[in-house]
Amino acid sequence: MVPTDREANSGSQVVMLALVAALGGFLFGYDSAVINGGVNAIGERFDLSPGMLGFVVSCALLGAMAGAWFAGSLADRIGRTRAMVVAAIFFTLSAIGSWATVTAWDLVLWRALGGAGIGMASVLAPAYIAEISPSQVRGRLGSLQQLAIVVGLFSALLVDAWLAGLAGGAAQDLWFGLEAWRWMFLSELLPALVYGALALSIPESPRFMVAQGKEAEAAHLLRDVVGLRGEEVEAKLDDIRATINTEKRQTLSDLAGAAAGLKPIVWIGILLSVFQQFVGINVIFYFGSTLWQAVGFGESQALLINVGTSITNIVVTVVAILIVDRVGRRPMLLAGSAGMTLSLAAMALAFSHATVSGSGAEQSVSLPDPWGPIALAAANLFIVAFGITWGPIVWVLLGEMFPNNIRSVALGVAAAAQWLANFVITTTFPWLADVSLTLAYGLYAAFSLLSLVFVWRYVGETRGKELEEMGDGAHQRVAAPVPA
Repeated sequence: MVPTDREANSGSQVVMLALVAALGGFLFGYDSAVINGGVNAIGERFDLSPGMLGFVVSCALLGAMAGAWFAGSLADRIGRTRAMVVAAIFFTLSAIGSWATVTAWDLVLWRALGGAGIGMASVLAPAYIAEISPSQVRGRLGSLQQLAIVVGLFSALLVDAWLAGLAGGAAQDLWFGLEAWRWMFLSELLPALVYGALALSIPESPRFMVAQGKEAEAAHLLRDVVGLRGEEVEAKLDDIRATINTEKRQTLSDLAGAAAGLKPIVWIGILLSVFQQFVGINVIFYFGSTLWQAVGFGESQALLINVGTSITNIVVTVVAILIVDRVGRRPMLLAGSAGMTLSLAAMALAFSHATVSGSGAEQSVSLPDPWGPIALAAANLFIVAFGITWGPIVWVLLGEMFPNNIRSVALGVAAAAQWLANFVITTTFPWLADVSLTLAYGLYAAFSLLSLVFVWRYVGETRGKELEEMGDGAHQRVAAPVPA
C-alpha cells in the first residue's frame, strides 16, 4: 500500500525527532574519543605515570556511570527533553574547563563532568527514540543512536588529526600560545550548544505526556507525528495507561525481583551492557593512537589509522540500520559475538610474535612481518563485527526491552553498568598492555565467546513488538516465530 502524504510527513517528523535525540549520541562519541589524539601530549605535559594517565582517560567513564544512574529518574521528573538540556550544559562546561585546565586533577574534574553528560545521553536518547517510534521502524531509528556515536567518534578523531597537523603535533602550541590538545577539547563546544538548542525545540514523548496527565497533547503527537489514525490513537493511549503507573514515580525499588535482588529482565539488560564493553571495543578508540605508535606507526599515521577505523565503523553501522528490522536483534548479536571472538583471537596471536624492549613509559613494541598488517586487519574486522551488531543492537534493546513502568530507571541502571564496565576495561588496559598485549586481547576474545553463550541462552527477540507488550518475561527465549 502506498503511504499517504500525511503518513509520509509523519514518518519524516519522527525521523527528525530521533535525529535530534541522537545528537546526544554524537556528543557521547565525540567526548569519549576527543582525548585520543592528546593522550601522549597530556601525559608529557603533566608528567603522568601510566596509571594516572589511564585514570585521566577513564575518569569520564565514572562521570558517565553517575550520569546514567540518575538520568532515568531526572527524565521522569522534569521530562526527557529538559534532561537533554542538562546534559548539553554538562558537555559545554566540560569543553571550556578542559581547554583551560591547569593541573591533571582539574582536568579529571572537567572530564568527569563531560562524562556525566555522556551517561545522561546514553539513557535519554534510546529511551526517547523508542518512545516516539512506530514498532515497525523502531530498530532502525534506535540504531541512529549508535550511528551518531560513531560519527561523533570519527569527527573527534578527524578534528584531532587536523589540529595536531596544524600545530605540528598535539603537544605543540597552536593558537594564543596554547597546545593543540587543549583546542581538541574546546572543539566540543559547538555541537554541545547545538544539542541544547535543538532539545528545547522538540516535544516530549507520548508516554511521558500520559504520565503527566497531558493526554490531549499525547494524542496530538501520536496522530500528527507518529502517524496513527482514528481509533489507533485511543487504543495506543489505552495501552500506555495500562502499562504505566501515573500515581507513582519510578524508583530503584521497582526493579526488585527474586533473582539476586533484581527482575530477570533487568539482569539481562545489565549483562548485555557489560558484555558490550568487556569485548574491549573502546580500547581501540581511546588508546588507538598509542597502540599503533607502539607497533611502528608515527603519530600522524596512527591518527589517520584511527580516522580510517572510524569510517569503517560508520559504514557498518549504516548497514546495521538497514537490516536490523528485517534480520532481528538476536541473530545479529550471535553473529557479532562469533566475529569478535575470531578477530580478537587473531589479534592476540599477532601480538604473541611481538618484540618488546624497555618497560613502563619507555616500553616499545614491534611486530615482524606479516604480523603487523595481520594485527591491523584483525582490529578492523573486530570493528566491523562490533559495529554492525553489538554496537547498535544493544542500544536498540535497552531502549525497547523494558516494560513501560520501569523503562527509565532500568535503562539508567543498565547504562550505569555499561559505563562501570567501560571504566574497568579502560583503566586496566595500560596495565594489561604492559604485561602482555596477547593477554589483553586474549581476555577480550574470551569475553566475546561468553557473550555468544549468553545471547544464545538468555536473550530473546523483540522485533515487531510494541513497547506495551514488553513485560518482565519479554526476553525469555521462545520458539514462536517473530512477526514479519
